[in-house]
Amino acid sequence: MPELPEVETMCRGIRSIEGYQVHRVKLIPCGLKPISVTPEIGEISQTLDRRTVTGVTRLGKRVLIWFDEKYLLVIEPRMTGLVMLENPPNFTHLRFEVLFQRSRKGLDKQHAKSANHRTKKLLFWDRRGLGTIRLMNEDQYQSDLKLRLGPDALEMTAKLFLERFAKTSRAIKVALLDQGLVAGIGNIYAAEILFLAGVDPRTQCNRLSRKQWERVASATRVILNAAIKYEGSTLSDGTYRNAINGEGSYQQCHRVYDREGNPCSRCAEGIIQRIVQAQRSTFFCRSCQRKRGQHPSLL
Repeated sequence: MPELPEVETMCRGIRSIEGYQVHRVKLIPCGLKPISVTPEIGEISQTLDRRTVTGVTRLGKRVLIWFDEKYLLVIEPRMTGLVMLENPPNFTHLRFEVLFQRSRKGLDKQHAKSANHRTKKLLFWDRRGLGTIRLMNEDQYQSDLKLRLGPDALEMTAKLFLERFAKTSRAIKVALLDQGLVAGIGNIYAAEILFLAGVDPRTQCNRLSRKQWERVASATRVILNAAIKYEGSTLSDGTYRNAINGEGSYQQCHRVYDREGNPCSRCAEGIIQRIVQAQRSTFFCRSCQRKRGQHPSLL
């Protein structure tokens, strides 16, 4: 279930491919549900052949790998996808591989003799086959993908939240998951953000005050930056792993997510409850995250 912190961690973990040149692109044979690859793998391979990686960035929950002449590979992990360099959880669900090589000119003398520094592999692993891989040029990126997504969650201010959310009557928790309004917030961190801000997840967006939006904006930055620092959340299913197959550790910091039945860490009198909103689990404290968000936040 990669969200912004997990995808940011993936990007940081694979950034060492910058400066490397594509040697081979391969779709791994898999008898399970196929991932979506656009265009066909042959065209991707032909277009990227010998191109050099110029950067690795992120847009919301998507990994962007930039190449010379302004081509980019957009990988969306969705629910169970992982972008990594080595040691996938298993080979059964391995879907896609890019082999990179680096010329000896690009290596210092200390590393020139090491094959590990001359070649790298980028792997995409996806247990459920929900992920997508798309090759596009910068014009397509600007006119299609970027226009469909809201501002990055780490760039959101109270003013932006008001402009984009204040007119909808949807519950705040549901609206935060809409990638067209804000890119990168998923189910785990939406619950954590609203708890930190002291806002009931059932509250309609158009009933929140500016002060409450200020708390939501501040909580968004606090929660997401902390989750990035701890390399995301690896839950009990063990699905999420970082770029070198290590676990994230932010799950140890969860205040409400997946803590149904536990005492509230803020008010000490409420019990964390679970409800379902838009077919997703929401965890919150009914006692201190009051319907109008009157309880002071933790900020």
